[in-house]
Amino acid sequence: MEMHPVFLFLDPYLIWFYRITGDARIDFILGTFTLALMAVIVGELNIALAYLAARRRIERVTDEAVKYQNLSLEALKAGDKGAYRAANRLANDAFGHSFFMQIALSAAFLWPAGFVLAWMSQRFWDLEFPLPFIPYSLGYIGVFLLLFIAAYFVFKPIKHRIPYFRRIKALLNASTLNARKLSRFGDLLSPPGAGKPAGEEGGKASPSA
Repeated sequence: MEMHPVFLFLDPYLIWFYRITGDARIDFILGTFTLALMAVIVGELNIALAYLAARRRIERVTDEAVKYQNLSLEALKAGDKGAYRAANRLANDAFGHSFFMQIALSAAFLWPAGFVLAWMSQRFWDLEFPLPFIPYSLGYIGVFLLLFIAAYFVFKPIKHRIPYFRRIKALLNASTLNARKLSRFGDLLSPPGAGKPAGEEGGKASPSA
């Protein structure tokens, strides 16, 4: 199988990670883990860049979702079913837009892993690792996915120690403040006197006054 020109150009650099110790099995694990870790880091950078590029739209859609969700619950609490249905429909539309934005961000995170797998298919398509005690084996895809998950959890604790990712986290925290203003159906179950100062009940003084 002839390599794609991009893979052909990168191949000497990528295969270097598979020639560290001279032991084929150890080198395959080390090389694949290194590429998996690189894919995780590049994926995180992609998400950060995509978020910065679409930040205003993401925040606008989030604000709309919160706004219409709260309006729908207020209408339901007031017994206005027509207003509830209208606001709920708008809230569902906003949440749908938010969901698809999250899917797009997930794609930005995962495409480097797909790129690495595409290169590995040119190099290791017939490689298999027998599993102990069972009559099955793992191919390059299974090994990569396991190491990709491991690389994600290795990078996760140190990600926000890096200034760039720390700044992105601060922006995300600021943009999610509105989520705390989101009303929930549980609010409809609050007793009529909830939230009133002690000693007050409908404007009457308490018996102990």
